[in-house]
Amino acid sequence: MDSPEPTGTPGTNEPTGTPGSTGSTDTLGVLARRLRALPASCGAVRIVAVDGHAGSGKTTFAGRLAAALGGAPVLHTDDLATHDELFGWAERLHRQVLDPLARGTAARYAPYDWVARRFAADRRRLDPAPVVLLEGVGSGRRAVRPRLAHLLWMELPDHLSWRRGELRDGPELSAFWDGWRHAERLHFAADPSRPHADTLVAQGTKGYALLPGPAVVDRNDPPAHTA
Repeated sequence: MDSPEPTGTPGTNEPTGTPGSTGSTDTLGVLARRLRALPASCGAVRIVAVDGHAGSGKTTFAGRLAAALGGAPVLHTDDLATHDELFGWAERLHRQVLDPLARGTAARYAPYDWVARRFAADRRRLDPAPVVLLEGVGSGRRAVRPRLAHLLWMELPDHLSWRRGELRDGPELSAFWDGWRHAERLHFAADPSRPHADTLVAQGTKGYALLPGPAVVDRNDPPAHTA
């Protein structure tokens, strides 16, 4: 569904790579160690969101980061959304996942079946872990940010992301993409994630670079002097 690999310094305004630099396993390891060192944000868990436009590479990036974290759990918002509630999953996320993790207990959620158009009968278990990755469009939304230790944003414009997604899914899903683009525009217009990102994940031809996000830049910019 997605693409290559990262570099960077979460929580600072100093990038550890440049767009197009090769994302090595060692770089992923450095990122993983820094994420593990962040304060817990949901009970004893650090929830790290991987947000961005549909087709921007979130799933592959989250999978590789999870491996660098030693097999960290990855929760996909696609398992919580539905055809009728593309972005109406925040309450479900809190009730089934975040609230139990905050109490130190295992989360259990029923993933949505996009073919059968219903939630599965069996629930998946998600145990508390040092880092849990939350991957999906809108995972850095207002209702979730208080539970986040870090917000990563895939730095690829919407039209390029959507084009990648459409090429990936094929013409049989073109009607779905028409509806999705409209829904995503409305969501980010009302509840943008990127301005709150701690790290921007920029993909180049040979891998990823992690750059300081708007939230970090704003924290580190000196206040303007007034006369």
